[in-house]
Amino acid sequence: MNRKRATSSLVRVKGKFQVTLPTRVRRQARLRVGDLLECKVEGNKVSLTPVSLVERELALALEDVRRGRTKGPFASAQDAIRSLRRASR
Repeated sequence: MNRKRATSSLVRVKGKFQVTLPTRVRRQARLRVGDLLECKVEGNKVSLTPVSLVERELALALEDVRRGRTKGPFASAQDAIRSLRRASR
């Protein structure tokens, strides 16, 4: 059975509120330069979770749908374009 152990390290918040993730943590999370991390605060805990930009945008779009911030349905692409032009005025 291949179990991954949790990695815990201390990091210091620097002058511009930057932190450096230790090598061991970066390797375990398989992070690469340019990867996106979603930052959440729950109570007094901060968590960083790797996400793709597509996942993030999809989550935001689904939230819009849940809250009823949508237009349409449209009979054609041209109708959708007209609606967008009206909304941008």
